[in-house]
Amino acid sequence: MATKNNFRARVMKYAWQIWKATKCKWRDCMLKAWQLYRLAKSMRDGVVEFYYFKANGTLRKALGTLKNVPAGVSLGAKRITKPSYKTMSYFDVEKQAFRCFKTENLILDTSKTEVY
Repeated sequence: MATKNNFRARVMKYAWQIWKATKCKWRDCMLKAWQLYRLAKSMRDGVVEFYYFKANGTLRKALGTLKNVPAGVSLGAKRITKPSYKTMSYFDVEKQAFRCFKTENLILDTSKTEVY
């Protein structure tokens, strides 16, 4: 019988992947993991502005959502793969396409985060 992961388990998996990639202090990994969880929760409610470093090192401002994803952008198959905790996917409102970023590259300033 398959069981669903609760939110604490998801946060711990994010923290573990961040620690494996960066070898930072566990406290910092947990803080970033909780930021990722809160970001995903906000994106399910609407459009959120957030920042992250791209693979080439430049800073990117993104407007993303996980609410009301447009039709036709599904996986197209019945079988869904296991979630990856190394990256976080979102729907980019500006580009009208799915994007993802490495979890350790998130920069989230709570004063700049807005839900539209």
